[in-house]
Amino acid sequence: MQPPNLTEGSISRGLFKFALPILFANVLQSLNGSVNSIWVGRFLGEAALTATSTANTVMFLLIAVAFGVALAASILVGQAIGANDMAHAKKVVGTSATFFAGISLAMAVIGLLICEPILIAMKTPADSLPLAVAYMRVIFLATPCLYMYAFVMSVLRGAGDSKTPFYFMLVSVVIDIALSPVFIFGIGPVPHLGIAGSAVATFISQIISFTAMMVYLYRKRHPLVVHADELHLLRLNWEVIGALIRKGIPMSAQMLVLSLSGVLMISIVNRFGVDTAAAFGAALQLWNYIQMPALAVGMAVSSMAAQNVGSELSEQTLSINVAEKIDFIEIFGEQDLRLLFLNVEELPPDGAYRRSVRVG
Repeated sequence: MQPPNLTEGSISRGLFKFALPILFANVLQSLNGSVNSIWVGRFLGEAALTATSTANTVMFLLIAVAFGVALAASILVGQAIGANDMAHAKKVVGTSATFFAGISLAMAVIGLLICEPILIAMKTPADSLPLAVAYMRVIFLATPCLYMYAFVMSVLRGAGDSKTPFYFMLVSVVIDIALSPVFIFGIGPVPHLGIAGSAVATFISQIISFTAMMVYLYRKRHPLVVHADELHLLRLNWEVIGALIRKGIPMSAQMLVLSLSGVLMISIVNRFGVDTAAAFGAALQLWNYIQMPALAVGMAVSSMAAQNVGSELSEQTLSINVAEKIDFIEIFGEQDLRLLFLNVEELPPDGAYRRSVRVG
């Protein structure tokens, strides 16, 4: 099983074929979040929906720290594969996996310690605070698994394979959607867990999908997997660590700024109470879909550019112009949002759920 070569053929056709599974995977992930929001908002109430929205914003803040490392690892792997240096590619994977696992454990511990103080500082409504804390504690316990799952997917995309992550994302989403109502409401021997059940369902689905993906990669003898006689590759290589830090810090900083703006925004919204915060959370679900094409193209360009840089094909120029401007004004009206995410008769005044977005 050889990684796809992104240095040959038509750039536009190759970019489109590579970006499409990434876009579909992003759609699936956001769809999963939307379905969970529907379960939580309609059946557990506005306080629960506010809790998930606030908790997910904090999660995004901590994920931003690790995001740059994962993306840097995918770029280094892409460059090594472009240079046809599989030995270095495996060295990058081994060091990055150990480094990333350490970061994920640190984030889990930090998250468990600071989740409640952060939520209080964000003016989380009193009705939502205990729900948000319960939800976040489950998510932070699951963080090492969730991070490593995302890391492996990022490395595969860096190696030029966007289809395998999509297939296993599909498995994860189907399982999560099926398990969410079971753990939220308690069906059969499963206890009623409420909002924490949504997080438990996500945890279980990603463990199953991650395990299945690793089994698949080993059975297919993927050239980037580390075998028993190659465990020395898991030792930290400080040259690789230095490259990860140099490339990863700017990307993490960018994500950190974006996530901090999200934390600031939801902290302001929380001051208006549960109903407004719940409506804001529903609008955030829609925003996730808007940014998908840009994210998919950006991830595809990173992998393709990395392989071309590694192969020293300076004449293989990647030129992508995204010039369209998208006006998104009330695609979903008041009634649609109320029916989807909330179980209330009236939404907050002043169109708190409305959003106008311009991309470009």
